[in-house]
Amino acid sequence: MVKIYQRYITFLYLKNFFIIFCSLEFFYVGVDFITNLNKLPDSANLQLLYALFNFMSAVNYTLPLSIVFAMIVAKFSMIRSNELVSMYAVGITKNALILPIFVTAMVLTFIYIALNFSSFSYAYEYKSNILKYNQIISTSSDLFLKYEGKYVYFGELNPYKQEVTKVKIFDIKDNELQEVISAQKGVFIDNAWMLENVEIIKKSKIDENLSVKLESVKLPYMTALEKFRPKIIENAHLGQSTLSIPDAVDAIIFFGEQGINVDSIKTNLYLIIFFPFFAPLIVVIFYYYLPLSGRFFNLALMSFIFVFIAIVGWGVLFVLGKFASNGVITAEVSILLPIVILGLLAFVLYRKNR
Repeated sequence: MVKIYQRYITFLYLKNFFIIFCSLEFFYVGVDFITNLNKLPDSANLQLLYALFNFMSAVNYTLPLSIVFAMIVAKFSMIRSNELVSMYAVGITKNALILPIFVTAMVLTFIYIALNFSSFSYAYEYKSNILKYNQIISTSSDLFLKYEGKYVYFGELNPYKQEVTKVKIFDIKDNELQEVISAQKGVFIDNAWMLENVEIIKKSKIDENLSVKLESVKLPYMTALEKFRPKIIENAHLGQSTLSIPDAVDAIIFFGEQGINVDSIKTNLYLIIFFPFFAPLIVVIFYYYLPLSGRFFNLALMSFIFVFIAIVGWGVLFVLGKFASNGVITAEVSILLPIVILGLLAFVLYRKNR
C-alpha cells in the first residue's frame, strides 16, 4: 500500500518534472524554429509537423536532464520548508524517501525506451526531411548494395511504403555472372520482397563450341531478398546509425552476417537502451549528498553545484557516446562501463544507508 508521504513526494517530483521538461522542450523547439525559420516550407501543416518532430527529437536530450533537475528542485524545496528534516525526525529513513523518486524516474526511463521501439526514433530524420525536401519521408534513388553474395540495384526506394522500383539482382558465383533478375516493382511483405513482372535471365553452361546461351523466364510474381528490410537498405545506403530498437537489432544481425562493421549501429543501440539509466542513477547518488537543513548551507549555491555536476556528467557521457560512434573507443567502454560504475555507486550508497 502506498503511504501518504510516498504519494506526496511522487506528486511533488512529477510536478517539478513536467514543469522543467516542458520548459526545456519549448525552449529547444522555439530556438530551433527561429533559427530555421527561413528554411521552413510555406505549408502550415508541415510547419506544425516540423515543430512536433522537433519536440520528439528533443526528448533525447531533455528527458534525462529533467529527471535529475526535478529531483534537485523537489528536494531543495523540501529542505527550505523543513519538510525533509521533519520526515527524518518522525522515523522515515533516507532510503524510504528516495524510493518513490527512483521508481518514478525508472518508469519515465522505461517509457522513453519503449517509445524507441516505434517510429519515434526517426523523429530527427523526419524533421530534417521537412527542411531539406519539404516532405516527411524522403525516397532514395540508385541504390547498389551487396546481399548474400548477390549485387542488388534499386532504382528508387520508399521506406515508408516499403516499396521499390526498377529492381535488378545480379547473382555472381566464382567471379562469373550466373543470372540477372529484373522486376518493375517490389513490395516488402512477410519479411521478404514480393517482386512483380519479373524476368529472369540465366546463363547456361558452356558447350563444346565454347558458346554461351541465355535463357529468359518471365514470372508475374517472385519472392526474393528475405530479411532485407527497407530500413536496413536505407541505412546501408545513407550510412545512418540512428534506428529504432527492432531495426537496430535486425541491422546488427544482418550486417554482422555480411561481415560489415556494425560498431556505429551497436553504439546507437546502447545509447537508446543503456544511456537513459544515467538519470535515475544520478538521482540516487545526488540524493545521499543533499544537506539535511538549509541553516548551515547556501542552498542557492548548493543547487547550482548539483545542476552543474549533472550537466557536466551528462555531457561527458554524451561525448563518450560520440567517440564510440566514430570508432575511437568501444561502446562497451564508453557507455556500458560508466553506467555500471554509476549503478554500483548508487547501490553502495543505498546499502550504506539501510
